[in-house]
Amino acid sequence: MDEQNKNLLLATVLSFAVMLVWFIFFQPPPPVEDPNDPAAVTETIAPSADGVASAPAAAPGTTDQIAPETTASDAPRIAVDTPRVEGSISLLGGRIDDLRLKDYTVSLDSDEIVQMLDPVGNDDAYYVLYGWAPGNGLAGDDVPGANTQWTLESGENLTPDAPITLRWDSPTGLVFRREISIDADYMFDVTQTVENPTDANVSLAPYGIVARHGEPEGKRFFVLHEGAMQMSDGILELTTYADMPDLDVNASEGAPATVERAEQSGWVGFTDHYWMAMLVPGNDQPFKSVIKYDPRSDIYQSEAVLATRQLAAGETVAVSTRLFAGAKEWETIREYQAQGIDRFIDSIDWGWFFFLTKPIFAVLHWLNLMIGNMGLAIIALTVLLKAILFPLAYKSYASMAKMKELQPEMEKIKERAGDDREKLQRDMMALYKEKKVNPAAGCLPILLQIPIFFSLYKVIFVTLELRHADFFGPFRDLSAPDPTSIFNLFGLLPWGAPEGGSIMALIFIGILPLLLGISMWLQQKLNPAPADPAQQMIFAWMPWVFMFMLGGFASGLVVYWITNNVITFIQQYTIMRRHGYKPDILGNIRGNKAKTASK
Repeated sequence: MDEQNKNLLLATVLSFAVMLVWFIFFQPPPPVEDPNDPAAVTETIAPSADGVASAPAAAPGTTDQIAPETTASDAPRIAVDTPRVEGSISLLGGRIDDLRLKDYTVSLDSDEIVQMLDPVGNDDAYYVLYGWAPGNGLAGDDVPGANTQWTLESGENLTPDAPITLRWDSPTGLVFRREISIDADYMFDVTQTVENPTDANVSLAPYGIVARHGEPEGKRFFVLHEGAMQMSDGILELTTYADMPDLDVNASEGAPATVERAEQSGWVGFTDHYWMAMLVPGNDQPFKSVIKYDPRSDIYQSEAVLATRQLAAGETVAVSTRLFAGAKEWETIREYQAQGIDRFIDSIDWGWFFFLTKPIFAVLHWLNLMIGNMGLAIIALTVLLKAILFPLAYKSYASMAKMKELQPEMEKIKERAGDDREKLQRDMMALYKEKKVNPAAGCLPILLQIPIFFSLYKVIFVTLELRHADFFGPFRDLSAPDPTSIFNLFGLLPWGAPEGGSIMALIFIGILPLLLGISMWLQQKLNPAPADPAQQMIFAWMPWVFMFMLGGFASGLVVYWITNNVITFIQQYTIMRRHGYKPDILGNIRGNKAKTASK
């Protein structure tokens, strides 16, 4: 086997091995029913009737008690209406527990918008609570909690131009107010005020809680984080829902599993694939970040407990914090980070290759804004990446062309060496050194594609901007697999394609995976097939194996791979011609084993 084919085989086998590992451990999860879709059937475990997350009537800064439950949907509500969200706030507990995202539907073919937060009493309760934990001089009934009945003191509906103020008077005479405002996107500002008209000095600690009942339906996919997030003084901590019951190994049986961190700045909350709810106390307010799971009520909680306030007789204390509840849009989150939220952009799961995924997405997003089509933006990004890597690719393909030029001398060395493999290796290395040829250079372009491929896969799978991103024709969601199928001749026959995730869908692939296989096959034909029959078989099957393996991946990723193959073909053909060789593509397709024409 000549050295060029040996290197090509090594690079191809290595690439195949990496892809095989990725396909086994990181393949896209099968489509799951959206929990927000009313047609979906889920089996979430309903919380107990007396379970709701709340702050305690105990020491400040702890939240270990579960308050009795009253159905929040029965309480009076204040409407929330902005250009991007709609919903309501319950006067029971002052809960922000009903929020829908106007810009996003649960599926491409549905008009139902995404339900972000859901009141207690529904199957997937998910809500935000604020309150005060009692300290010296106060009991649990002296501070507002989960079931406090607030009254509307000012305002009517919550809009970006009209905040509301809630009021509650405690039995001991303290006056609590909560002013809530919202911007045009997804950020709430919550100012909690307590006035002490009594003669007694008291202490109390403000807190915020994000709680959800039962583990939510999600992708449950290794490459994606779903669960609690804690930004702790510049350090990001991630805890999945599955890991939260095991947070505290020292907790007694049946007791909440809890992790607490004292922070000077940061944020804490829960994230799903595309949506999140995060408590943001502010950089100037030290707080205790808490995540916990209570097995008794099956409630997941994230909490921000601020420092205890000493309130003398006649004084008033006000504490302002923020809440992000909405879509994980890159531009929106970046703008909030610019406003001072530490590393808020990292609420998007960029993964291990963050140093690649972040700039790749930034460029892809910019290209999409310029072009107006995400599929064309992916193609443009591929062209840009290939241009950046072209100097390395040029050296690689030039080295391959020189290797072909050395074939006559290499054959003579093989004849002289006979069965002496040590002499063969020594003479070959001397020839490479004399002619300044690197036999391993052909592997470099393929090896460089691996981290880029993984990073782009992460970007396409994780970022919201790729969700329901249109290309053309049937390709209406580049984050989903190719919807076309050979089974119905790509939509020409009057029956549907096989259901996604099924064996039939794997066999009857779409047009994009088919184009991928063809592009890989043509790329192979730039060189004659190796003489060894076993190697011939590997090369013959390789494009079609990749075609089926990548058939279930996001169509945006397949578009990238097709474009990459086409550009690689053009680059390699052009460079080989410039070095005096014209690849006999038709001859290689026919199985012609003649040498490619020399200059």
